[in-house]
Amino acid sequence: MSASIVQPRQMIIGGGAIGEVVPTLTKMGLKRPFIVTDKFMVECGNVARLTEPLDAAGMAYSVFSDTVPDPTSSSIDHGVDALKQHNPDCVIALGGGSPIDSAKAIAFLAQYGGQMRDYKVPVINDVPGLPLVAIPTTAGTGSEATRFTIITDESTDEKMLCTGVAFCPTVAIVDYELTLTKPRRLTADTGLDTLTHAIEAYVSARHNPYSDGLAQLAMSALGKHLRTVCNEPDNRPAREAVMLAATQAGLAFSNSSVCLVHGMSRPIGAFFHVPHGLSNAMLLPVVTAFSIEAAPERYADCARFMGIATDADSDDTANRKLLDELRQLNVDLDVPTPKAYGIDKERYFSLLTTMAEQALASGSPNNNPRVPTIDEMVQLYTEIWE
Repeated sequence: MSASIVQPRQMIIGGGAIGEVVPTLTKMGLKRPFIVTDKFMVECGNVARLTEPLDAAGMAYSVFSDTVPDPTSSSIDHGVDALKQHNPDCVIALGGGSPIDSAKAIAFLAQYGGQMRDYKVPVINDVPGLPLVAIPTTAGTGSEATRFTIITDESTDEKMLCTGVAFCPTVAIVDYELTLTKPRRLTADTGLDTLTHAIEAYVSARHNPYSDGLAQLAMSALGKHLRTVCNEPDNRPAREAVMLAATQAGLAFSNSSVCLVHGMSRPIGAFFHVPHGLSNAMLLPVVTAFSIEAAPERYADCARFMGIATDADSDDTANRKLLDELRQLNVDLDVPTPKAYGIDKERYFSLLTTMAEQALASGSPNNNPRVPTIDEMVQLYTEIWE
């Protein structure tokens, strides 16, 4: 069976890569960028690292810094309105997954109009919008390399998955030095997001040789460096390895798929504003335990790639080690349960069926090795509570 591979036209990877923005735009014949970011990126000086070279090159630009965590339809509409006032020829995204997802949606809607709900799955969006240069400042979402964006519809509290070639950036600039100042909690959450991407891409029903190889590379790097990068924030080799793993895992799941963890994670984020990587981490051990019987060989591979099992271990032994490691990672990286996070118990349990229905509607659970029923997802949500 063939696989259709989608990736950025160009990827620039390495320390100091952000300095390649002006030469990259020049080679593409672009000179009026619209920068999509957030207020923290402005305050910490990262936006100035973009605008100063643009000023020196005489490029006219506009900065939109009003993106929000878990971007919403209204925040995207606000960005589109700001973009139209500048009349740009391209968009630059700078920040974590939320600014990059926002930029993808803004660049698309500016061309085609409508609302993001018009473009959610099962719609496939393959005609690109404005050229997009994505510069991640966290090592986790992989959004700089994927064909997806996720936008919340405030009217329903639904995290809408929108997919297609249209949402794959034209250029990804991956500079690990931008992650050196990230705090431990953000480093852990985004790293666990990367691990979830890699594992789900590998066990997905839609895996292929291209996605398998990238997922393996990401899991190997995370097995060696994830704890290190959280506990030694100035460890540059670990930062670089985890940043590259995030892009590799993004390419892997973008060309395979995510599965049940992501399907169930999105509603937790939408209803309770839990950071995406953290809600993934809450679910990953329990969902893996639920799914492992349907793909024992591939989950055992994951344990071996991560360096926690050897070729001499049986698949059963490797899978026990994988489950033990996922649980221990959550302990070592201080991942709370929904209860410990402070979610209201009554509201959480009142929404279990709604969350399960939204998870199923996203399509991701259907790619899982073991496809769940609504009742089984309700049970999994119940299990992670405490």
